[in-house]
Amino acid sequence: MIQNREMTVDDYLAMLRRRLWVILLPTVLAPAVGFGVSYAFTPQYTSTSLVLIEEQKVPEGYVKPVVTEDLVQRITRLQQRALSAEELRPLTEKLKLSEPELSTSMEDIRKNVKIQSVQAAVPGSVAKGDVPGFNVSFTGKNPRQAQTVCSEVTGIIIRENFSDREEIAKQTTEFLGRQAQDAKQTLDGLDSKLAVFKARYLGQLPEDSEKNLQILMGLNQQLEANSQSLNRAQQDKAYAESVLAQQLAAWKSTSDDNADPRVLQKQMGDLQSQLLQLKARYTDDYPEVIKTKADIKALQKKIDDVNAAAENNDGSKETKASVAEPPEIQQLRLQIHQQRENIAQVTRAQQKLEEQIKIYQGRVSLSPAIDQQYKELTRGYDSAQKTYNDLLAKKAQAEIQFAMEKEQQGEQMHVQGPANLPELPSFPNRLLFAGGGLGGGLVLGLALALWLEFRDQSVRTEADVVALLDLPVLTQVPWVGTESANGNEKSRNGRAKQKETVEV
Repeated sequence: MIQNREMTVDDYLAMLRRRLWVILLPTVLAPAVGFGVSYAFTPQYTSTSLVLIEEQKVPEGYVKPVVTEDLVQRITRLQQRALSAEELRPLTEKLKLSEPELSTSMEDIRKNVKIQSVQAAVPGSVAKGDVPGFNVSFTGKNPRQAQTVCSEVTGIIIRENFSDREEIAKQTTEFLGRQAQDAKQTLDGLDSKLAVFKARYLGQLPEDSEKNLQILMGLNQQLEANSQSLNRAQQDKAYAESVLAQQLAAWKSTSDDNADPRVLQKQMGDLQSQLLQLKARYTDDYPEVIKTKADIKALQKKIDDVNAAAENNDGSKETKASVAEPPEIQQLRLQIHQQRENIAQVTRAQQKLEEQIKIYQGRVSLSPAIDQQYKELTRGYDSAQKTYNDLLAKKAQAEIQFAMEKEQQGEQMHVQGPANLPELPSFPNRLLFAGGGLGGGLVLGLALALWLEFRDQSVRTEADVVALLDLPVLTQVPWVGTESANGNEKSRNGRAKQKETVEV
């Protein structure tokens, strides 16, 4: 090939015609070689099973799924569980004992088991990370071995999935049960503290504060009215006593010093009758009782003196007539007595009101501190109550999920396509080897043709002469002849090669 000149399409076609056999020979022989090489490899057989994932039968609006893990991650985790030594050891021992020719090692199983997700029929019809199923495949040296191992691994995956879901539901239920029990104990403790607090501060709780204020205002009003009544009674008593003193002074000034014994006896009967009435209502320590006893004693002494005086006057039994107290004075005494009783009663009521006012004032003054403590207790109690109720609801949900998994109403994995018995080896693919040989032979032929063209320095065209000599052409002499014996190229379609004459 002459260097340093521009190549055209005709040049490349000419090269292809000249080197056609160089290209075709490797291209034809290489596929046969590749097909033959495929027999040098040990055949490998692949068995595949299809597992479809069925959604739970109970709507998620009623019962939430027990497992929320991404399905792709869950399949990966199930694959690791299925290929663990704990799960594969029984399988390898079973193959070794029952069918020794099918025995294989755990490492071979782990290396040759493949799990591939099945894409949705309509793109975007399933959520991200969700797949409708997956394929389990195993490649082995024997078709029956591949089928057996693939079927067993598929069964392990399905069994582990059901066991995991049931175990998760069971553990969730037990965990929530323990948490609910702890929450109930905490709630009972707070309930006891709250009950003790309410019993201790009965009537002083925040909900009683408004009621206490109203009662305190009512007691103050009663105390004020009672004070006014007490003042009026004391004023009336003082006025009656002054009037009685005036009337007694006026009456005594007009009466004789000596009293008639009959009048004295009548007064004695009245005083004794009054004493009996007072004892029926009061004790001996009551002031009116003591005063009446003293009056009776003084009147008895007066009667004794009058009787003694009458005996000393020559045995004469005559006494001076004495006039009894007027009704006005007796009425005043009765009024004073009633007023004293009223004053004592009002005084006792006032003392009772003052004691009650002190109690309610103490409750009102302690209300802010008690309110703070009560809020802290109720806040903790409400929080514990809410936590307990939430745990009870979650526990009930977990129990429903556990029952759903036990009855196999949740998400399930079903073998849609059992592990097949491969008839042809999956490796080596002889057609693929032949196709590879075809491609390799073609590349080799093209490379060999290019190499021969680069080594060929023959001058074949005017463009080669111009590129080689870099001189103008003066004349051309036609060349007529047959194909040379040394392997020169054959003339095409009667076309003569031209011998170029150049200027000397």
